[in-house]
Amino acid sequence: MSGELPPNINIKEPRWDQSTFVGRANHFFTVTDPRNILLTNEQLENARKIVHDYRQGIFPPGLTENELWRAKYIYDSAFHPDTGEKMILIGRMSAQVPMNMTITGCMMTFYRTTPAVLFWQWINQSFNAVVNYTNRSGDAPLTVNELGTAYVSATTGAVATALGLNALTKHVSPLIGRFVPFAAVAAANCINIPLMRQRELKVGIPVTDENGNRLGESANAAKQAITQVVVSRILMAAPGMAIPPFIMNTLEKKAFLKRFPWMSAPIQVGLVGFCLVFATPLCCALFPQKSSMSVTSLEAELQAKIRETHPELQRAYFNKGL
Repeated sequence: MSGELPPNINIKEPRWDQSTFVGRANHFFTVTDPRNILLTNEQLENARKIVHDYRQGIFPPGLTENELWRAKYIYDSAFHPDTGEKMILIGRMSAQVPMNMTITGCMMTFYRTTPAVLFWQWINQSFNAVVNYTNRSGDAPLTVNELGTAYVSATTGAVATALGLNALTKHVSPLIGRFVPFAAVAAANCINIPLMRQRELKVGIPVTDENGNRLGESANAAKQAITQVVVSRILMAAPGMAIPPFIMNTLEKKAFLKRFPWMSAPIQVGLVGFCLVFATPLCCALFPQKSSMSVTSLEAELQAKIRETHPELQRAYFNKGL
């Protein structure tokens, strides 16, 4: 044990005040830092050991508070908050910027033909399905059949939506055509996220009191959680898909891109990436990850159970997912 580090730091909660948007933004700028995906398995396991040991009151001599928080955020970026399992690399929020900037940039560059729309929308929705599964709420496992059904339903519905929107805009101006990918992504998020997390809507997600004591499972909490995630994901995509079209529409009239048309894709990817660096953490911060709702908004059966064991409890808390 080291006297340099107090043993009562609450590393179950983020370092910054999560009741404010600024506090949540600081938290998510750290969690979504793309540099986290470059960490080795050894570094991840070391961070997990530091966090778990500290929770047991054990920490090596010389460990500073900043080093403890750094380990906590490495741990948070790679391990699921409910199950504790290591998350799929491309499904982690720290992979959002590099993955989304590449996929979104290509979607917005290759949008003129049906095969290109089909391919990139399928790639995008497959990636989204991985992200939605990886960042789900709760600790109940999905069976292979449930996961397969959810994936096929989500990607098919989302791709069909994209193709339908693309067909409707064949005769509009090129600038409006550039916004088809965003409209498709927004609509697809409303399909993909609920389908990939449909188990939560059926059986509910864990709800707790303020101290993390489990009270039961609630489908009503799952509905609120998924709605908040859909809203934040759509807004997350908006800057990267709404701002670059105006810039690219202007650049493509200039001599440079007429001379080097192959530069269109990397420029668009770069523009999208710049937007996502800020949009990803700021939109994750719109709603607290540890969300809450009034006990009276839960299912009647769960309300009755809570009134028996926690008669004074006013609010229930849950991980909404990301």
